[in-house]
Amino acid sequence: MSDGSLKASLVREIALTGPMTVADYVTRCLHDPQGGYYATRPELGARGDFITAPLVSQMFGELIGLWAVETWHRLGAPERVRLVEVGPGDGTLMADALRAARLAPDFLSALDLILIEPSRPLRDVQARRLTDTDTAPRWVSSLEAVERDAPVILIANEVLDCLPARQFVRTETGWGERRVGVSDNGELLFGLTGITGGFVRPAFDVAPGDLIELSDQQAAFGRDLGRLVSEATGAALLIDYGRDRPGPGDTLQALRRHAKVDPLATPGEVDLTQWADFPNVLEAAVRAGADVTGCLGQGDFLRRLGIEARAERLMSTRPDAAPVIQRQLDRLTADDEMGVLFKAAAIFSPPTLDVPGFEP
Repeated sequence: MSDGSLKASLVREIALTGPMTVADYVTRCLHDPQGGYYATRPELGARGDFITAPLVSQMFGELIGLWAVETWHRLGAPERVRLVEVGPGDGTLMADALRAARLAPDFLSALDLILIEPSRPLRDVQARRLTDTDTAPRWVSSLEAVERDAPVILIANEVLDCLPARQFVRTETGWGERRVGVSDNGELLFGLTGITGGFVRPAFDVAPGDLIELSDQQAAFGRDLGRLVSEATGAALLIDYGRDRPGPGDTLQALRRHAKVDPLATPGEVDLTQWADFPNVLEAAVRAGADVTGCLGQGDFLRRLGIEARAERLMSTRPDAAPVIQRQLDRLTADDEMGVLFKAAAIFSPPTLDVPGFEP
C-alpha cells in the first residue's frame, strides 16, 4: 500500500475523524476522483470484474429499445421525447436499443438522447460505442439536469445497486451501526458503533444479531425520478438485483474478475454493490407525485416483452449459434440465474399510462 493509495487515504481519514459509515465507504471506493473504481477502471464484461445483462446478449438491449418505442406510442407519439439512460456502462445497452428502434424511424426522429454518467473514462467509452448510431447523445451529470419540457423515457439498469446503504445491527440491548474502522496495525475492519442519527426502526421483525440496510441514496434517487416523470410525464424503467419486500440481510459484496473478494482489502480496486431496495425506491417516487408498478422478476418481464420469440428468430437465422443463444436466454431468464434475483419496476405519469410489460 503506497501512501498515495485510496486505502491509505481512508485509513488516515478514519484515524482522524472516526469510523466511517458503510454507505460513505462504498461511495468513496466507487467515486473518489483519484482512486475510485469508476474513475479509474472502466473495463466491463468478460475482461472486467462483472458482467451486466446487456453484455450477456444483444436481446436484452433490443427488447429495452422496443419497450421504449412502445412506451412512446402509449404516450401519444409526441414530436419530442427525451430518452435517458442512467449509468450507461460501456454503451452496449443503448447501442442495441437504438438499433432495434430503427423499426420506428419517427421515434428516432423525435429523440433527444441523454446519458447520465459522472465518470469521464466511461463517457469516452460510451461515445465510441455510439459513434455509428442514428442519434447523437449528450451527457449530463444528474437527473436534475434533464429538462421537463418534453416527455421522458428513462432506463436505469443496475444503477440502484451502486447507491449504497448504511448498515444497522440489532443487538440484545438495542441497535448499533456497522461502520468501517482501523485496526491497531492499520488495516480496515468492520465494527459496531452507537447510532448518531438518520435511523428509523424497521416495521418488520428483526431478531438480535440480524442486520438491516437503509439507503438514503436509493430513496433520493426514487424521489428524483418521481419528480422528473410527474413533471415531464413519461416512464422510468428500473432493472436491478435486490429485494421486492422489506427484510434483513447483509448484501454488501465486492467483485474482482467475477469472484467475490473482501470488500475492505483493496478499496477502489474492486466493484462494490448492495442490493436494490425496491420498496424504498418506489415509495419515495410515490411521495414525489408519480405512480409506480409492482415488481416483476427479470425473467417474467423479458418474457412479456417477447424474448423467447426473439431468441427463436435468432436461432433460426444462425443455427450454428443456437446453443450459445439458448445459454444467453437461460442466463437472462432462468430462475437460478438472473430471472428471479433481478427485478424490474417502473415509475410513471400520468396514472392512466399502461407501461409495457406491466399491464394487468
